[in-house]
Order: sequence, then structure tokens, then C-alpha cells
Amino acid sequence: MSPALLALAGATPSPTETTDPLIPPIPENRTDPLAWLHSFWDWFTGLPMRIVIIVVVGALVLALLRRLIGSVTNHIASGDSLLERGVLKPLGGSEVRSVLQKASPVAAARRTQRARTIGSVLRSTASVVVGSITAILVLDALGVNVAPLLTSAGIVGVAVGFGAQALVKDFLSGLFMLLEDQYGVGDVVDVGPATGTVEAVALRVTKIRDADGTLWYVPNGSMLRVGNKTQGFGTAVVELDVDYFADLDEVRALLERAAAEVAAEPVVGAFVQGSPTVTGAERLSAEAVTVKLSLRTEPGKHWEVGRHLRAAVRRHLTEAGIPLGGQRDLLAAHREELAGASPQAATGGDDDAPTEGDAPAAADPADVQEDRDPHDTPVHDAVHPDPGRGTRA
Repeated sequence: MSPALLALAGATPSPTETTDPLIPPIPENRTDPLAWLHSFWDWFTGLPMRIVIIVVVGALVLALLRRLIGSVTNHIASGDSLLERGVLKPLGGSEVRSVLQKASPVAAARRTQRARTIGSVLRSTASVVVGSITAILVLDALGVNVAPLLTSAGIVGVAVGFGAQALVKDFLSGLFMLLEDQYGVGDVVDVGPATGTVEAVALRVTKIRDADGTLWYVPNGSMLRVGNKTQGFGTAVVELDVDYFADLDEVRALLERAAAEVAAEPVVGAFVQGSPTVTGAERLSAEAVTVKLSLRTEPGKHWEVGRHLRAAVRRHLTEAGIPLGGQRDLLAAHREELAGASPQAATGGDDDAPTEGDAPAAADPADVQEDRDPHDTPVHDAVHPDPGRGTRA
């Protein structure tokens, strides 16, 4: 019977009678302060104490989880290994390696953003899970039937998940992508819809800046495959088609010499890892033989090393007189032009030398025809006239 009905009937409820669990019972001796204190204590050690314990334990568990998540994310952001802390520090890596890892601004930004995103997701997940469990335990302690509530929550969750399956897919893909460290800020990636440099990584979308300056927003759930061009190491590859009759052993030696020259450079050479690999006769055609030079580099540095390799290979092949496929005549003309442009030794006191007032002697047409390059055309003669050629007066 409720306290209101007991009051109407003129009865006084005793402390042992069943009353509202959220209201302290009224003692028999209302004038005794100790009776009120004992009655309140007996009530508080019941249901209220259980609720307080549930809430306090939930808050402590959430605080510990958030602290643990913050510690892990801070170590991810700083690049320190868990083995480099406290008594485990001798088991970790060297201090030099740790300093080098922190020196790269791109790597630091990548680690920081990855740690910030993972930390935010884990903290939100921990708050939702611990808060939900705490609320369900409190309701159960109050005598509320939580079974229909859980059933309704499950139905709503299924409906929301079905309606927002694309959003859930993006979030799950982004979470696994961050945990697996597939790519990060500063990486050059090929994700199918876009290819470029990663500028930002979030749970739902990834921002990629392509070579034209366009910023692409790619949903993480739409990436069926990801090609990371700056992870692990890079390979600078130079393929060239040399003349069909060129000596392949000589070409191989020249390519290795060019690679050694690039590796010896003070700046670019620091990016080179290992020794070069030269493979010959990759392809054969009517005019050329394809050879390939490969050189392993640090991640993201193979483009710069490749440019220096091409310049060095071009210089060594030109100095050795080895033309590319179909360029034999052009190389010969270029070498003749360089030889003709070189200054001649002066011969003072020559009796046959023309004086200032003498007119240049006309060349014999037969000599002109004999000295003429068979590859020259009338257009070539008009554009590049030879002062030594002339016509009869």
C-alpha cells in the first residue's frame, strides 16, 4: 500500500514496510534524530548506494580508458616505441633512429594526424560503450525492464545501419585504413578515382591533391584498391632504346658508370640505396634495342633520382658516340657540327691567304657537289647556306 493511502487511513508506515525505494522511510520515533539517521543510512545503503557504485565505477573505467588511449596516441604522434619507455628503454631502438624519425616534417604531420583521428574515434567509442552499459545497469537497478529497451535499440540500430550503410562503410573503411597505416599525409597514392598527394585523412573521406592542383574528396568506402607510391622504398627506372648495332656490353658499362656518378653526388646520392641493376635486350625492334636501368631509392625520392640518372645517361652516351634508336644520322651530323665549329689554328704569313681587297674565289661546282652531304635537301641548303659553296661567275 502506498504512503498516501496509509495516511488517509490514519496509519503510520513503519520503516520495515515496503515504500518508494527512491524516498527514505519515515522512522517510528520522528522526534529522535538518531532514528532519522539510522533510517536514512539503511535507505542509502540499499538502492542509492548501488546506483552510486555503478556510476562511480563507470566513470573510473571511462577515465582509465581515455587515459590509456591518450597515452597510446601520444606515443604514435611522437614516433616513440613502447619499448623506449622506462625500464624497457634498453630493449628499444637507438636514440639516433628516434631523432631521425622525428626530423621529417611530413612524417611528423602524418603521425600526428593519424594519432589524432584514431584517438578521437577510440575516445568516442569508449564513451558510448561505457555510458550505455552504465545507463542499462542503473535502469535495471531501479527495477525497469530493460529487455524491451534493448530490443527497440537493436531495431533502431538495424534501421539506421541499413539506411546509412554507405556512411557506416566509409567510417569502417577509414578506421581500418588508419589502424593498418595504408597511407598518410604526404604520401603519393593512386586510389583509382584520383592520383596525387594526400593532404588530409579522416574517417569518412580522404583529401588528395593531384598534379593539376585539384583537391579530390574521395570517400574511404569507395576505394577498392590503394597504390602507395611512397611507402617502404622507391625505384628509379630509366628505359632507353639504343641503336640496334650498339655494343650492349659498352652500353651496360656506361649505364653503371652513370648510376655510380649519381650515387656519388652529395645531395641526391644520399637517397640511393644499394647498387644499380642493368638489364639488356628488354625489347627488340627494327631500329633499336631496349635496355633498362633500375636503382633503389628512399621512399618518394625515385623521381628526383630518376631525373639525375637520365641526365647522366644522356651525357655518357653522347660522349661515347652511342646513338639512340633511329638517331644515328643526327648524332653524326651533330658531331660534325661540333667539329666544324671548333676554332682552327692560325697560320700567319700564308701567301695564299686572301687580302682585304681581294674578292673570294668562286668554288668549282664539281667540288661543291663532291663536298655536299647526301642527306642534305634543298630546304637544308636554303636554311643553312655554306659560305664555301658558290656558283660560277
